[in-house]
Parts: sequence; C-alpha cells; structure tokens
Amino acid sequence: MESGVYNETTEPEAKAPRRRPFGFTVRRLWGWRLAAKVLQAIFSFVAVICEEIVDECSSCSGLYFFEFISCSAFLLSLLILCVYCSNLYESLGEDKVQKL
Repeated sequence: MESGVYNETTEPEAKAPRRRPFGFTVRRLWGWRLAAKVLQAIFSFVAVICEEIVDECSSCSGLYFFEFISCSAFLLSLLILCVYCSNLYESLGEDKVQKL
C-alpha cells in the first residue's frame, strides 16, 4: 500500500574511503619525527652490520649485549614506522597503539 506517508527506512550505502596502495601514508608521522625514526632505523641497522663484522673478541659479553640492543632497536623502529605509516594504525585504533 503506497500512501506516501512512510519514508524509506534504509540509508543509501556510503562509499568506502579511497586507500593508497599498500596503505602507506605519512599523515600521522611527519616532519622531524619521521626523519628521526628513519635515521634511528638506519643507524641501528648499521650498528647490527658493524657488530657482525667483528671476527674475534677477548671479552664478548659486551659485544653480545650491543648486538641484542642494536637488533632490538632496529626491529622496534621498523615496527613503529610500519604502524604509524600504514593503515594498521586505523585498524588497531589510536588507544591500542598508545598502549602498545
């Protein structure tokens, strides 16, 4: 029965926002913060490479500690870059990223 009293109850479907390929964006991490994180990743990678060059050492405990720290710094800086410069930030949510 079409009387014109009732309106349609469903809303038109909204278009999904356009996403960049691979979800790469520097919107949340830009300027000096982006440069600092990229430099941190590069320097920690260079530290890992320099540690691997050492063939012999008399007291290797400090070298192993340096290897652990530099490798951890490299992986964590890559993780931060991936989270802040990809769609993963929106997927996880800002509150979970801050807790992480």
